[in-house]
Amino acid sequence: MTDATVPVADGSAPDAGIADGRVLVTGGSGFIGGALIDALVAAGRPVRALARSAAAAEALQGRGAEPVTGDVLDADSLARAMDGCSVVYHAAGVNAFCLPDPRPMEQVNVEGSANVVTAAAAAGVRRVVYTSSAAAIGEVAGTVGNEASPHRGWFVSEYERSKYLAEVRVLHEAKARNLDVVCVNPSSVQGPGRLHGTARLLLQYLNGKLKFLVDTQVSFLDIADCTAGHLLAESHGVTWQRYVLNAATFSTRDLIGLVAANTGIEHRVRWLPGNAALAAASVVGTGAKAVGRKAPVCREMMRTLLNGHNYDGSRAERELGVRYTPVAETISRTLRWYSENGYLSSTDRR
Repeated sequence: MTDATVPVADGSAPDAGIADGRVLVTGGSGFIGGALIDALVAAGRPVRALARSAAAAEALQGRGAEPVTGDVLDADSLARAMDGCSVVYHAAGVNAFCLPDPRPMEQVNVEGSANVVTAAAAAGVRRVVYTSSAAAIGEVAGTVGNEASPHRGWFVSEYERSKYLAEVRVLHEAKARNLDVVCVNPSSVQGPGRLHGTARLLLQYLNGKLKFLVDTQVSFLDIADCTAGHLLAESHGVTWQRYVLNAATFSTRDLIGLVAANTGIEHRVRWLPGNAALAAASVVGTGAKAVGRKAPVCREMMRTLLNGHNYDGSRAERELGVRYTPVAETISRTLRWYSENGYLSSTDRR
């Protein structure tokens, strides 16, 4: 993706002292955005957060941020939110599969991100740290994706498509306005508080509800490392560059084995051939779409899982100074959080 790999003219990173002034976080009600707010507030930085509802505003205020009512699709609200801010962390976005209509997701991810860049340039923001996704890389199946990987030329899901288009649009708009933007591309982010995505598979297994699974590759990133990667991208990232964040890649069989070893919980899982799993997911997805409902599983979700992902997060280590948490430690801490917060129903858990 040419637009995602063009360096700043002099190839330099900003001064490490960039970490000052008021910060705006979009997506602060989400998993990544919330963690960013916590880290920024803990560092003593004044934080403002975009809130789409009164409930969100109350929750954000409870985290120590100043809530500002607005939406990434509302240019006027973005202008108000960014007034007086020197840095913007744009973490707002929609991550979903099996949507009856994916157009609203694309609008938020693509047009909303373009709006953030436009507003930031107009407000004189010093730097935007954009939460892209490792999915935007679109690496060829069987290869290890990194910042310079050529895109395969097609999309495994509507989500992947929206994040690819969003990153291209963000960098295009940033270059046109000479705005300092750095892209952060996390893989599957896990940790205490995560209940969706791959975390949902873990919970289903632990509660004896995961009956079928396919053997594929998954990439893994601790929420603490994801947060640190964003902060380091603000202070050390090179303008218009992308940084993949990924701690490790392993098979779903190994993942289930690691969870079982950490908890002592063992449930039987049937491993389905890819073709059978894809066919079954297609039937479920088609049926749900016919009645206008969101399916629990569908063809694009299974296609994404079967495609698998293997990412190289070493550039962030070398250039930003990210240090990845061992996967076993992340899983252990996450499982403890599940247990303490009542998400595990198994009677034989440790």
